[in-house]
Amino acid sequence: MRNTNVHHEKKKYLDSVYNRRRIFTLINFILLAAGSLLILSPLWWMLSTALKTMQEVMTYPPSFFPSEWKWDNFVKTWQAAPFDLYTVNTVTITVIVVFGSVLVNSFIAYGFAKIPFRGKTILFGLVLSTMMIPGFVTLIPQYVLFAKLQWINTYYPLVVPSFFGSAFFIFLLRQFYLTIPNELIEAAKMEGASHFYIWWKIGIPLTKPAMATVAVFSFNGAWNDFLGPLLYLNDESLYTLQLGLQVFKGEMNTQWNYLMAGSLLVLLPVILLFFFFQKYFIQGINLQSGNK
Repeated sequence: MRNTNVHHEKKKYLDSVYNRRRIFTLINFILLAAGSLLILSPLWWMLSTALKTMQEVMTYPPSFFPSEWKWDNFVKTWQAAPFDLYTVNTVTITVIVVFGSVLVNSFIAYGFAKIPFRGKTILFGLVLSTMMIPGFVTLIPQYVLFAKLQWINTYYPLVVPSFFGSAFFIFLLRQFYLTIPNELIEAAKMEGASHFYIWWKIGIPLTKPAMATVAVFSFNGAWNDFLGPLLYLNDESLYTLQLGLQVFKGEMNTQWNYLMAGSLLVLLPVILLFFFFQKYFIQGINLQSGNK
């Protein structure tokens, strides 16, 4: 009889724990759903505005759903300005920036992580200290430098800096290189491999999540860059999508439905890139995996 009571009390306790877990799971789901809706609401507002007529956009109170879904607004927007040219320009800049950022920062990070040399700690600290310098402080000196090099109205000021390293990317990649066992590096060196060969054949394949994170950040920065092209590009044939949207806004007298349609078209590659690389991106930003 006593065993039966104990079994009954244990079952009752387990049922209460299970019910509490179900309640907590439901609450978490509701909170996450509410947060997701709150975060996605601006994106839905952009899409809703892009699919309305201008008359409906200006009505008050505003509606969350278009009365008539004008999908041809996207086609009209693309045809109203030379977005084909702007896209080619933006893709050219973005590809070069991503290529330079991934390779150069990876190589520098490997040196800080696996190549011993005098003053490495001090030099790495100086590199990290550059992260505390606001970008606007160096804006004028950079412009003067590029002007003296006669790089104004070219893509050089937008792509060349990516080949000189970034403190944040170097730190991120270095953390992952530290997870590579030193015994593996020493074994490769005993076989006659140089550091460049070790970095290319061993380091890069083992740090793909971090390199994917660098690629996503670099892509996002180059694709959405507005200030750089605004400062250095004067010829409209060199304009990027961000400048093109600004020109389009002025030419169309702020037709909000067309402007939102153009903005969504420009935003789409960034969204798709994150969805395709989110697995590596999440692994890459997990810096705890690189701590030693």
